[in-house]
Amino acid sequence: MENVLRPVIVIGGSVLITLLVGWAVDRLLQRADRRHHETPLWGLLRRCRLPLQFVLCAALLRGSYDQTKLAKEHSAGIGQALSLVLIGATAWLIIRVAAVIVESSYARYAAVHRDPARVRRVRTQVALIQRVVTAVVGVVAVAAMLLTFPAFRAAGASLLASAGILGIVAGVAAQSTLGNLFAGLQIAFGDMVRIGDTVVVDGEWGTVEEITLTFLAVRTWDERRITMPVSYFTSKPFENWSRGGAQMTGTVFFHLDHSAPLHEMRERLRDILGECAAWDGRDWGLAVTDTTPSTMQVRALVTAKDADDIWTVRVTVREQMLRWLTEKHPYALPRINTATALLAPDEAMEAFSGHILSRDGKAPRTGRG
Repeated sequence: MENVLRPVIVIGGSVLITLLVGWAVDRLLQRADRRHHETPLWGLLRRCRLPLQFVLCAALLRGSYDQTKLAKEHSAGIGQALSLVLIGATAWLIIRVAAVIVESSYARYAAVHRDPARVRRVRTQVALIQRVVTAVVGVVAVAAMLLTFPAFRAAGASLLASAGILGIVAGVAAQSTLGNLFAGLQIAFGDMVRIGDTVVVDGEWGTVEEITLTFLAVRTWDERRITMPVSYFTSKPFENWSRGGAQMTGTVFFHLDHSAPLHEMRERLRDILGECAAWDGRDWGLAVTDTTPSTMQVRALVTAKDADDIWTVRVTVREQMLRWLTEKHPYALPRINTATALLAPDEAMEAFSGHILSRDGKAPRTGRG
């Protein structure tokens, strides 16, 4: 009877203590969240309840398993497995707590600061810091798991002795990867590009959607994703339309006849912008920027609050202005002037008489045929 009750008491007691501690911690966090509702940390910490329970349960079972007197011939293997579970659960808990702290700090910063550029910069830094913490904790957890095996502990001395050589070999072999890693840190803390920035890379216009330690993803206007190494942004020039502010100025060019009514076009441009919700009202204008013998180039200048809206304003102005010119002033659209080609005097006389014969005496012909 004792052999049956002992494992039930030990295992059941460990599980019961785990559930009670998890419930108590959750209640305390709920109370703290209600008292300090302006701080999101306490509410976010409730996400750590599950990994906390895993750590507590694994620790209790690892420390009390020998008291169960259960499967003595496999006690070493079971203890090894519980140790691995405890290390993995601890790493999970650390990663979750770090993510909660970072997310809470970002939420408070975003609530206080209204500058979108600064908020995007902090968001980029927070995301990369969280990835670095996850990678470091994961590597340490795997190393700790491996060191629980006697074979790996015996090989530890030789591994440490050859660490210098291995480091050099790994650095040479992974030169590109390490370059991207340091480039990712440079982007995060050098404020070169941020999540949400509008950029132009390799002639493609899009929005930065994701930044990791090794690659950067850009979402184009047609929902494609361009993935490129982060080292690209530290070694090659690119356009960042969100740098220094999201407001933008755009232009629309028209090639028109010299007789185009510029004064009426300015009034029409003002009316079009007044009806366009994407125009931010900062500035507008219309001017002749170039001329050719047959046409003149007219530039309409418009503004908007960001890259998406400037695109909407430009296409709206282009479409409605061309429609208005076609309906009200068709003479203002570019035309191609044609005239009858002049012939030499003798050829004109022959063409007029209609009796031009070829030198071989075959069929008659007209014009220059």
